[in-house]
Amino acid sequence: MQVATLDAAVSVRLWSPEDSPRDELLPLLVVHDGPEYDSLASLTRYLSAGVTGHWLPRLRAALLGPGQRNLWYSANPRYSQALCTSVLPAITGRVATGAVVGMGTSLGALAMMHAHCRYPDAFGALFLQSGSFFWPRYDSHEQRFPYYREITAFVTEVHDGGLPATPVPAVFTSGAIEENIDNNRLMIKTLQGRGYPATMNEVPDMHNYTAWRDALDPGLTELLGRVSR
Repeated sequence: MQVATLDAAVSVRLWSPEDSPRDELLPLLVVHDGPEYDSLASLTRYLSAGVTGHWLPRLRAALLGPGQRNLWYSANPRYSQALCTSVLPAITGRVATGAVVGMGTSLGALAMMHAHCRYPDAFGALFLQSGSFFWPRYDSHEQRFPYYREITAFVTEVHDGGLPATPVPAVFTSGAIEENIDNNRLMIKTLQGRGYPATMNEVPDMHNYTAWRDALDPGLTELLGRVSR
């Protein structure tokens, strides 16, 4: 769909259970880097198996293409505005009911956190994997990344009290031997300190789709079950 805020199109691929009528309203999982996640980590296969086996609630998933990924996902106010005021309403108005769960990996996780902070009513829960929550103490080696300052400014704002007042459930996952592990642990502490029901699942891997796939269960399984009740 074309979004005026970005002067660009945001691609959206909608996944639904095979037996779902087109007018059935279901909870919605919104996934950054969605097509790539599906291709490399079998996301919709996991969702289909879970819905069929009744260990996941019936739901839909909006797989968002990354577009200009580094620019859009690096704590970019224009992207968060586009996501929460244009893209989400266009989807939820037609197919969704109940809580919307935001999901992302790496920069995509950072972008979901940024959207949550700027638009607190947009998401009812967050599933964030290996988020690029750059923090100078741990991530000075990332200074060559073109949007390092924008990211660290936002992350500092969060740690300094910039979280929305109303907490939402949040599940984080990370590879136990990846570079982002420390900044994710720090972010979890900050969320918990503000009353968020936030948990961290660490898997014995690195910053890759294998680790993210392996952490879907139990992390995402439990979160989706929780918000569907």
